Amino acid sequence: MSVDAAGLSANLLKAVKACGYSKLTPIQQQAIPMIRAGHDLLASAQTGTGKTAAFTLPLLDILAKNPPNNIGSSRTIKVLILTPTRELALQVAENVKQYSQFLPLTSCAVTGGANMSPQTQMLKQGVDVLIATPGRLIEHVNARQVDLAHIKHLVLDEADRMLDMGFLTDIQKITDIIKQKHQTLMFSATFSNKVKTLANKLLHTPKNIETAKQNSTSGKVKQQVYWVSETRKRELLSELIGVKNWKQVLVFAGTKESANLLAQELKLDGIKAALCHGDKTQGARNKAIQQFTEGSVRVLVATDVAARGLDIPDLPYVVNFHLPFLAEDYVHRIGRTGRAGKNGQAISLVSPKDEQFLDNIETLIDRKFDRIVYPGYEFDRSTEVQQDGKSFKKSRYKATQERNQMLEKRKAETKPSAVRRAKNKARKAR
Repeated sequence: MSVDAAGLSANLLKAVKACGYSKLTPIQQQAIPMIRAGHDLLASAQTGTGKTAAFTLPLLDILAKNPPNNIGSSRTIKVLILTPTRELALQVAENVKQYSQFLPLTSCAVTGGANMSPQTQMLKQGVDVLIATPGRLIEHVNARQVDLAHIKHLVLDEADRMLDMGFLTDIQKITDIIKQKHQTLMFSATFSNKVKTLANKLLHTPKNIETAKQNSTSGKVKQQVYWVSETRKRELLSELIGVKNWKQVLVFAGTKESANLLAQELKLDGIKAALCHGDKTQGARNKAIQQFTEGSVRVLVATDVAARGLDIPDLPYVVNFHLPFLAEDYVHRIGRTGRAGKNGQAISLVSPKDEQFLDNIETLIDRKFDRIVYPGYEFDRSTEVQQDGKSFKKSRYKATQERNQMLEKRKAETKPSAVRRAKNKARKAR
């Protein structure tokens, strides 16, 4: 369907075309009329399907056709969009800014890992659309710096990831604050029991959209599994990048420590690499993403939580250096490539210790992978399994990933605000 047939207001349509869009994706075709009709919505949409535009365009259209009478600091927030990570929040905020460039609307993002003061100033100036991470929004609410009393539309983007990261309590606090009747939209890549339970609490007679089979992967992504000794994974990765002349390779490591080590080893192999994980400051992460996007580094080594919300245009390669403990995260990872109808390639480097994780992934996506042995990387499986006389402890791997996710969440969302620092300083001075 052409964007002209979507019935968008003239200035919104002008902005959409200025962004290079000419056709609506399936999720957009289904969601836009439902949202404009005022229905609550529970939508299953993988990354790269155009889901951000699926909810931002109709909401901006509603605001454009019913512009606020008040201006400046008297503006009240009409649309609240919650996201699990600051990267995703900033990406959504940029999309909203682009789509509303010809509209008399204002928007801003408030996220953890950034100074509270500039965010407070933006909120005081008045905004129509607020994009936020749950933890930081709660901080602003507690400091009485934001008013959610006039929210008419609430969006939970990547609801499954927010729940995985432990934001349920924060989400419940936020929804309890919004007293007036409002429209609620939930977008999730997966429909876990936790997501369904939350949907039952928040949504009223919702419309349901499922654009693809749950936990399915894009047909635009070529998926391959390379069978390799754990000790030679990095060597194989360097060879694949070098021999095949890969550019822009997003590599997922299981932990922050392994990400650091891998980036160092790639650099020793002459491959420029940058890091994106929770121990990096927001500024350092933004710089790494910019270098990767611009092509000044070939590889971006990331962890699951840090990479959530990454939107690299036309990203050609995703590599799973370590398979994720949760099979659903495999779907999220490879969803970074093959987006918006473009082709992509996802490569997983798998050793015998990863077999259970691979089995779980194959069961989830209902697909069996061939194990490719790259020439020169043949190995004795029995020797590999007995290496160092130890068996692989899956529980330790799981614990490490879960611990890192929790630490990254706390670091991103509970960084002391200016208000809290002032209170602590006053308390110490007594």
